[in-house]
Amino acid sequence: MTEIQRPGALYQQVAAAIRDAIVKGEFAPGAPLPSEAQLIERYKVSRPTVRNAVAALRAEGLIEVRHGKGSFVRSDGQPAVTLERRISRTSDGRFVMPNGAVWDEAEEPTPYRTHTTKATGRLLELGEEEALFGCDRLLTDPATGTRAMHRTLIPFEVTEGIPTLAETPDRRPASIYGLLTQAGHKLWWSETVRAHMPLPDERTALQLRDATPILHLSRVTHGTSGRPLILEELRVGADRAEVAYRITADKETARRTSA
Repeated sequence: MTEIQRPGALYQQVAAAIRDAIVKGEFAPGAPLPSEAQLIERYKVSRPTVRNAVAALRAEGLIEVRHGKGSFVRSDGQPAVTLERRISRTSDGRFVMPNGAVWDEAEEPTPYRTHTTKATGRLLELGEEEALFGCDRLLTDPATGTRAMHRTLIPFEVTEGIPTLAETPDRRPASIYGLLTQAGHKLWWSETVRAHMPLPDERTALQLRDATPILHLSRVTHGTSGRPLILEELRVGADRAEVAYRITADKETARRTSA
């Protein structure tokens, strides 16, 4: 028996005791948690108290419930997929992304017309309600089953001089880069990564487990003048993927000295 002598509601005390057991390795990653009856006996509390404690740990992401099998300590193993966030160019001028050939499209791409929001407008350096072409893709990694949501947003003004892009905004990013280059742009990219809890549609589409955040990558393609041309957003479960970057040293700008 483990005595519960901590401050706070009783279920919180039980949750803290189970958490300690997980941290100390008594309940190993991937192993089943003791049954409700065993937890009731161990902590000398009621069934509702145990259920509330398990629910609290589930919300924290420490355990997961597998229907028909019980509660398990969440595994802390390596992510299934490494996203290499670099762009290469072949000798014949084509753009290639390392993960470009890995992902299958689970559904047909969905092109549509939309407008900038406060967030996307900031990244594209546009005001709100500026017209955009959008295209959504639901991707799957055939080797691991990992899912990802990819979105491309292209301002109308960018397509004005590239009719082909306006006609087919559902092209893959590498193809869009090629069209932009043919139009005279010398491209470079910036990217940010943040984590947040998923919205209901993201959780469903990505088939996420309880209390799993998503990695949200925002990549902006810039033209010769530095002007943002397109925005890509990639969302994937943080428990399924890690992000890898190749970092090179920029050439330091020479400092002017006063005479």
